[in-house]
Amino acid sequence: MFRLVSRQRLGQFRQFHKCLAQQAETSAATASTVQAAPPSSVDDPVDPKIDKIANDITALNLIEVAELSDLLKKRLNLPDAPIMPMGGFAAASVEEVEKEPPKKVQTSFSVKLMAFDEKQKIALIKEVKNQMPDTNLVQAKKFVESAPIIVQADMSKEDAEKLKEAFVKVGATIEIV
Repeated sequence: MFRLVSRQRLGQFRQFHKCLAQQAETSAATASTVQAAPPSSVDDPVDPKIDKIANDITALNLIEVAELSDLLKKRLNLPDAPIMPMGGFAAASVEEVEKEPPKKVQTSFSVKLMAFDEKQKIALIKEVKNQMPDTNLVQAKKFVESAPIIVQADMSKEDAEKLKEAFVKVGATIEIV
């Protein structure tokens, strides 16, 4: 039965493989700097149990190696975090880690009619009719009387300010949201 390896597991295997390669390079570099006795043509005797484990591991395919890696991580309580190479990267400073997320810049605004002066109600109704061309006087009157209500939404800051000025001149209390 074939099993599919998720990209995450494949990524973990690659990290595991990179770590092993780096450890091999490090140990090779250490061995070359330290002059040990010249290697003999006969391999040192290895415990048969370890030899059997090594042969079994080398016979595994990639999927089985990934599963073995996950199992060892669980049993040995190892973190999933990638292992940093020795001297490869400097640790990030505390300032970089604790950066604030970028603040959102508001680009669209809404103009909301909060209240109006009863003495200038007629002028406000006319201004609403002028600013909203698809409305008649009756609709504009109902619109004004249903305050607080959003007059227009998704406007630029400049347009919202112009609309606010026009309504404030005729006695409206406007809020830009």
